[in-house]
Amino acid sequence: MRQSSVRGEGATAQSAGDISGDGAGAVPPPRGGSRSSRRAGGGSRRGRRRVLRWVSSVLAFLILGTAAAGYLYYRHLNGSIRTDALNLGENKLGGSKPNAFGQTPLNILLIGSDARNDEANQELGGAKDTFGGPPLADVQMLLHLSADRSNMSVVSMPRDTLLMMPKCTEPGGKVHPASTRLVQTNESLSRGGPGCTVAAWTELTKIPIDHFMMIDFKGVVSMADAIGGVPVCVEQNVHSRTRDGKGSGLKLPKGTTKIQGEQALQWLRTRYGFEDGTDIGRTHAQHQYMSSLSREFRKNAKLSNPVMLNSLAQAAIKAMVVDPGLNKIDRLYDLSMELKKVPPNRITMTTMPWVYSAREEGRVEPEPGAAEAVFKMVREDVALDGKGSGTPAEGASPSASTPPPAAPTTAPAQEPAKIAVSVRNATSGKDGAQAKVKNRAADVASLMIRKGFTKTSSETAATTAGEDTTVVRFANDAQAADAASVAAALGLPASSVLKSDDVSGITLYVGKDWRTGDAPAPPAPAPTALPTSAHALNGDNEGACMPIQPGFTW
Repeated sequence: MRQSSVRGEGATAQSAGDISGDGAGAVPPPRGGSRSSRRAGGGSRRGRRRVLRWVSSVLAFLILGTAAAGYLYYRHLNGSIRTDALNLGENKLGGSKPNAFGQTPLNILLIGSDARNDEANQELGGAKDTFGGPPLADVQMLLHLSADRSNMSVVSMPRDTLLMMPKCTEPGGKVHPASTRLVQTNESLSRGGPGCTVAAWTELTKIPIDHFMMIDFKGVVSMADAIGGVPVCVEQNVHSRTRDGKGSGLKLPKGTTKIQGEQALQWLRTRYGFEDGTDIGRTHAQHQYMSSLSREFRKNAKLSNPVMLNSLAQAAIKAMVVDPGLNKIDRLYDLSMELKKVPPNRITMTTMPWVYSAREEGRVEPEPGAAEAVFKMVREDVALDGKGSGTPAEGASPSASTPPPAAPTTAPAQEPAKIAVSVRNATSGKDGAQAKVKNRAADVASLMIRKGFTKTSSETAATTAGEDTTVVRFANDAQAADAASVAAALGLPASSVLKSDDVSGITLYVGKDWRTGDAPAPPAPAPTALPTSAHALNGDNEGACMPIQPGFTW
């Protein structure tokens, strides 16, 4: 597995609240008070922050013995964080955008790597013919933290899912071309690193991904050990071992067992023995483990238990590879505090709805309609548990309690008359089932000119591929704000604005949703309830227990 240790990558240490869902990063500061009162209270906040940092220093002193050792240890932890590029694909949506109250959601891709490129990982087992080979992203979970921090959703994608892989370009310039056939999703990691896994998710879901965290086999073991074990449950005695020696080797008695070390890894890898022996059952077992792990963190990761905190910090840093936006201890701490705001009963673990593939036996593909329904709920910050959002702050109105939006990271847009726009006819749709509407690009270009975008022109290239929805593509970051202005003028959602190497300037692709009229068809509202095929698990469900596959009991 390629892992760089690029430290910082242009980032500097930031204060609490500086992790952002807008790609630059910041988790909104603590709620409470109007904007004027927050400004007036800036000095007191700084004072509280100094106190917090002083307390942290004292805590480090208690753990390590001396204040000097504490400082050196903090620097050591920062220097130990391994980073890799966030997104190696061409489809860069930018970070999550603030809602009407200035609150920003966060989307974090959790990746479990099966890399066996060192002795510690090889000692934990697996097929010897994979030692030293390209790593696979065998666990992929998108964690969505709602803008108001009232709820959290986790959407898993089975590793056997077939997708078209996007073009991925490594920081050094090596290019992995877009696939021309369906590829199993876990192969994304070998196409340049975790940034290609992020790119594959972005391409499929159109969800802006703000950060990723990747962990390998030995990391799973160290985290389970640091927390003191994770309780899991099986409905019968289970032994994951086939007659020809396949299986994880997991052996547990009926009921609840606290697992750690290699047993924790076996649980996460078990396929033969759970449910129907497929990767789907393994995904459900991973959800149970993650829910239980989060409850154990809440119980044990407290300031009153500094030894546990120290152990967890070391285990986490050694276990993870993160994107540059999370490469400081302060940022990881701030993120953990944001995640901790969500009560367990508002955490929902789900699986991307899937169907068995007709093109490759034993593999699955996203279920048409149902998978997109889940992705749309995440994109629009709809709680997957059906309970809706919480209030921005207890007893306060949204306008008075919510911090202002994060400062923009790009230059503001120019006035419409200065923005050059090309219009292409893509009204046939991606499947090409309908003929393109004649002269559609010219008609929309005329509309744009009437809206003030006087530097608009139409293109008549017959090779333009169809689009199901109207999109605005731009070539470089300097054009991002102008492209967003074009989309806003047409009432298009932020997700319709995409960075692309296929264009040289701002280009409007008129999709199948805009074959007639002066505006694209409005998108359907997001569902308010999950499809049953999403197999939801509530984070507060301590009674969850894995069904056992016939023939794997003892």
